[in-house]
Amino acid sequence: MFAEVIRTSDFANDAIAYIEKQIVDAQKDGGIFRMSLCGGSTPAVVYQGLAESSEIDWERVLLTFGDERVVPPKDEQSNYRMVKESLLDPAGVPMANVVRICGELEPAEAAERCEGQLKKLAQIAGEDCFVHDLVLLGMGDDGHTASLFPETKALRESDRWVVENFVPKFDTFRITFTYPLIAAAKEVLFLVNGASKHEMAENVLAGDPVFPASAIRAGKVKWLIGG
Repeated sequence: MFAEVIRTSDFANDAIAYIEKQIVDAQKDGGIFRMSLCGGSTPAVVYQGLAESSEIDWERVLLTFGDERVVPPKDEQSNYRMVKESLLDPAGVPMANVVRICGELEPAEAAERCEGQLKKLAQIAGEDCFVHDLVLLGMGDDGHTASLFPETKALRESDRWVVENFVPKFDTFRITFTYPLIAAAKEVLFLVNGASKHEMAENVLAGDPVFPASAIRAGKVKWLIGG
């Protein structure tokens, strides 16, 4: 994987500053900034900081989700709930600007609904594939990213943008963006924090194909590694 790696001892503040700058710089041209959010414990503090920004015009930010668990939106495991509490509500993001993965639906239906919304937006913009300005991704201890887990069916998907993906280690489905949709992004930023993840990050950056995160491609791929 060819990627720019930024190592930091001030992970949250550096992540907030970097993402804020990408949004504000893009908004100077008057457009809509399209950003995909990741779940997990790492980004919550980053979202809280972004919500406090006085520079970002949230009326001109479209937010999507890279993956979701098969749970209702108020469930404590829901990525949407975490984002709602840390970013959407504090920042007053218009709900019309949020493309939510409906985890309360059957997994296949949730994936199709999300993909359908993105296809409509892409069609309006004259795009063959929906283009994010920035996709935020995390990385698990097993090298997964979004809900692209090792040895799962979604890794082989070459046409669909959003799919249901059965994850044997959890004996459940997840709904996830696929490689083709992520690859269409102008930029991907991995948010990886904590010394326990450093070794896996190095394995992924070395391109070990065993780990799904190593197959991520986009216009630019950057890693912010803290801890």
